Amino acid sequence: MSRYDRYVLSQYLLFFGFFALILVAVFWINRAVVLFDRLIGDGQSALVFFEFTALSLPNLIRMVLPVAAFASSVWVTNRLNSESELTVLRATGTSPWQMAKPALAFGIITAIMMSILTHFLLPTSIATLEQRETEISRNVTAKLLSEGDFLHPTRGVTFYIGRIDPDGTLNDVFLSDRRNPDQVVTYTGGKAYLVRDEDRTHLVMVDGMSQRIDMQTRRLSSTIFSDFSYDISSLANKAEEKTRNIRAIPSLELLQDRARLIAEGPYSAGALAEELHLRFARALVCVAVALIGFSALMVGGFSRFGVWRQALVAFVLLIFVEGLRGVVSEPVLENADMWPLIYLPTAVGLAAALIFLQLASKPLGPIWARHRHGRRSQNGDETEGGMA
Repeated sequence: MSRYDRYVLSQYLLFFGFFALILVAVFWINRAVVLFDRLIGDGQSALVFFEFTALSLPNLIRMVLPVAAFASSVWVTNRLNSESELTVLRATGTSPWQMAKPALAFGIITAIMMSILTHFLLPTSIATLEQRETEISRNVTAKLLSEGDFLHPTRGVTFYIGRIDPDGTLNDVFLSDRRNPDQVVTYTGGKAYLVRDEDRTHLVMVDGMSQRIDMQTRRLSSTIFSDFSYDISSLANKAEEKTRNIRAIPSLELLQDRARLIAEGPYSAGALAEELHLRFARALVCVAVALIGFSALMVGGFSRFGVWRQALVAFVLLIFVEGLRGVVSEPVLENADMWPLIYLPTAVGLAAALIFLQLASKPLGPIWARHRHGRRSQNGDETEGGMA
């Protein structure tokens, strides 16, 4: 690469980092608000909150990386055009194909980043995040120690604590168990304590009452007790029953052990093929969007109104490519042999970029100018003949 190409490439990477940082920050804030409310509200520490947000960053970067590459390509190309640097290169005989080399190199670099992200970092972060979520879900004490809120630790169970004393005593406890469709049991107690017995957790209620409703006979029976122990270990989610996230499966395993994954897991051959090829397609689409952002702004001549029309065309094309990615997934999910469709959005984007570069290398402006000049000359001759 020439010195100028390295300069342009450095500008692409600089603004790419800027736009990626801004977009990741916006998405991270939205994600962090939800995590903060769920984790801190369930009694987890701030360290757990930061751990979960850090593990969710690879997925956020995956979503914003193509958009950041497109925004950087458009921004840098527009700046070079407004400062007449591209005009000087055109005047020296440099073709748009030669000027596209930094954009192509930039797209390849972002594609490598996306490949590392989708094939290595993202599956590892999702697998670690699932493991930590399982550990958190097993911590029944953390799930239940939240005063003033009606909690639902599992389906059919409602738990409420009015107040928690500094020594750990629970006051005004309410527990409703509706997991059995034949009867509903409600426990209330003035005070309660959480007691651990090896791997079991018991809720010991003092000075309370239990009410049992038989749903068939519609009879209500009440029992007043001085102390009562209720096993709440079953309220924890069963990690062994949790389905493995397909995005947490390493790419090498998807490539080599597809038959075993189909036999053991709930995923079909189409779902596994779609996930594997989508990881490669996400990297290739970064090359396409970088070239689209550059080539679209190269079409057309100089205008005092800027290149907003070319930028709008590039943005519409970006939306079309991203929307097409969602359309082609459905046939692949139904039939794994249709996996080449996953690469269709990338092919469309690259084809559009090549068309734009071809139009920029052979602009239609001079042809239209000669055509208009010919019409003007013909109209002038007719006018002179009419005056004569």
